[in-house]
Amino acid sequence: MDILDIIDKKEKEERLTKEELKFVIDGYLNGSIKDYQMSALLTEIDLLGLSEEETIDLTDIMLKSGEVLDLGFENATDKHSTGGVGDKTTIVLAPLVASLGVKVAKMSGRGLGHTGGTIDKLESIKGFQTSMSLEDFKAQVNKINIALVGQMGNLVPADKKIYALRDVTGTVDSIPLIASSIMSKKLASGASNIVIDLKVGRGALVDNLKEAKELANLMVKIGKKNNKNTACILTNMDEPLGYAVGNSLEVIEAINTLKGNGPKDLTNVVIILGTQMVSMGLNIPQEEALEKVKENLYNNKGYQKMLEWIKAQGGDITNIPVAKHSKIIFSPQDGYISEINALEIGKLSRKLGAGRLTKDDKIDLTVGLVLNHKVGDYVKKGENLLTVFYNEKEVSETEVLSCYKFSENLVEKPKLIIDIIK
Repeated sequence: MDILDIIDKKEKEERLTKEELKFVIDGYLNGSIKDYQMSALLTEIDLLGLSEEETIDLTDIMLKSGEVLDLGFENATDKHSTGGVGDKTTIVLAPLVASLGVKVAKMSGRGLGHTGGTIDKLESIKGFQTSMSLEDFKAQVNKINIALVGQMGNLVPADKKIYALRDVTGTVDSIPLIASSIMSKKLASGASNIVIDLKVGRGALVDNLKEAKELANLMVKIGKKNNKNTACILTNMDEPLGYAVGNSLEVIEAINTLKGNGPKDLTNVVIILGTQMVSMGLNIPQEEALEKVKENLYNNKGYQKMLEWIKAQGGDITNIPVAKHSKIIFSPQDGYISEINALEIGKLSRKLGAGRLTKDDKIDLTVGLVLNHKVGDYVKKGENLLTVFYNEKEVSETEVLSCYKFSENLVEKPKLIIDIIK
C-alpha cells in the first residue's frame, strides 16, 4: 500500500477501503506518512467528501487508535456541543440532570478561536480542579452522579494529531471529518448515551442548515452502529447564547440559571437537552423527563447539586472574579435589534483576552462582554446595549456597534431549536 496511490484514488472519487484508511491513520501516527502527504489527502476529503461507509470506518479506526474507557456503570450520559459564543450550557445542564439521578461522566475541552471552552470557564472558579485520575473520576460519578474534567488518558491520539493539521490546512469544516472527530472522542469516553448540541449559524462551526442535518444524521448513525443511544439537537448560533460572553461572566450566568433566573434562550436550550439526557439516562418517556427537568431547575435541587459538584472538585463559587474595568456601550438609535453577529462578538471577546488563537495562548478568565438585549428587542437611543469588561486590552465602541443591526420594523425573535434528530 502507498499513500500516493491512496491520494490518487480519492482524487478519482473512488471509495477507500477500511484497510487503506487504517494504513493512513497508522502511518500518520508513526511518522511514516508526513504532514504534507496527510494534508493532501485531507484536502481531497474536504473537496470530495467520504461515503457514509468510509466515515463509519474512519471513526472506528480513530476510536481504536488509543484507549477506550470502561466507566464501570450503565447508562452514563454524555453531552457534546460543537461550540458557540456564550455557550455555557454544560455548566448548567450537567448538575441539573445529575440531580435527577443521571450519571454524567464528562470530559470537556478548552476554547480555540472565537468559541469558549468549558474547561477554561470552570477554571475561573477559585480552586476548581479540572483533572483527576480515572479511579477518582469514576468514584466521584458513583458518589454524586457527576464529574467533569479535561481530556484524560490516551484517548483518540489520531484525532488529536489530525485535528491540529486540519486547523492549519483549512479542512476544519469537512462534514465527514467533523463527524469522525466528534464521534471517535465520544465513543472513547465510555458513555452509553450521547446527546449532541449541534450549533448552526453565523457563530458556529457549521453555518449551513443542509450540512448541519447531514452531519447530525451521520453522527446518529455512527452512534447507533456502536450501540450508543445518540440524539442531535440543532440549535441556533446566529446570536450569542444568553447574555454573557467570557469565562467567569458565563459561569456567573450559569449559576443564576440554576437558581431559576437565567436568560430565556439559555434556559430553553438546557430544558430541551436535559429532557433528552434524562429520558435516555433513566429510560423514561420524554414527557416525564421534561417535567422532571423543569421541576429541578426551579426547586433549587439543580443548584444544590452544582454546589456539591463544585465542592467535590475543590472549587468555591462565593467570589467569582471579573475584570477590573467596565464600560457601557449605548444604542446609537431607536429601533428593533435585527442582528447581533455571534462570530464578531466572539472575536471581540477573544481580542479582550478571553480566548486564544493557539492552544498555548494564556487567556484572561475575567474579561468579556455582557449583552443587555437580544435580537427582536426594542431599544431607544442612549439605552444600555452591552457592557464590556476589560483589563489591559480594550475594544472600541465602533467595533462593538459593528456587530449590531437595527430595524424600524418589528423583528421576530429567532427560532432557537431548529430540529431534533435521533
